Amino acid sequence: MCTKTRSAEWGDVTGNSGSGTTPILLLRKITSILTCFSLEVPDPTLQEITRRTGLPASTCQRLVQNMVREGYLDRDGDRYRIGLRLVQWSMPGTFALDIVRLTKHILQELRDQTEESACLYVRDGALRTIVSVADTRHVIMRPFRVGQVLPLHAGAPGKIFLAFDPEARETLLGTELTEFTTSTPTSMKRLDQQSRVARAQGYSAAFGERHIDVGSISAPVFGHTGELAAVLGIGFPIQRVGPDDVSRLGPVVAAAARSASAALGAPGRK
Repeated sequence: MCTKTRSAEWGDVTGNSGSGTTPILLLRKITSILTCFSLEVPDPTLQEITRRTGLPASTCQRLVQNMVREGYLDRDGDRYRIGLRLVQWSMPGTFALDIVRLTKHILQELRDQTEESACLYVRDGALRTIVSVADTRHVIMRPFRVGQVLPLHAGAPGKIFLAFDPEARETLLGTELTEFTTSTPTSMKRLDQQSRVARAQGYSAAFGERHIDVGSISAPVFGHTGELAAVLGIGFPIQRVGPDDVSRLGPVVAAAARSASAALGAPGRK
């Protein structure tokens, strides 16, 4: 009932109730209102918003009132500012941009030290997303790209999320874990065992869990609150790096992750 009421309330301001184009028209109007806010003019009045958008006064007033009600805008007297809800929604994207900027040189140094592709991951539910990459200079390589979304349960980065982020495990409970290869862990019992090892040694290694010819070594990156902020690691073809190389490369990856944590202002950890 509440959803229907809100839809009608927002839909009426377009003057195209029932039209298939109504959502697009409404978004355009909302966008035109939001573009009125800037660092130079952070708190325009309703009259200024109406003038800059070119919207009919009554339409603009109704839209602005609804945006205040939904938390998109805040009102202070006769002036308006960007609301807390929009600020909250923007924080994950802003944080991702900050962490990429602060750790870019560390990824590059790790790439140069190991001669393998270095990646930075953040978690979104039961998935992990690559937000930064320093590609290996080897001709033979597995491609990693920014924006690539991967499963949490397969690969070394996922073990680190499970080891250091309490909420990560909850996202996998009761779900079917896809078996990509014969090495893919498909039970929480096995994942719990792997995450305990990862937590104890400070890094994790995996071979052939998502692709039979790809391996990875990862370590945790902590933020200024001391909580897990991201996972940093290297990915490689297993024809070049194998289990015997983990004792050599694992500490290198862990050291890079500690440098990344320091760059984010993480407090000292034992």
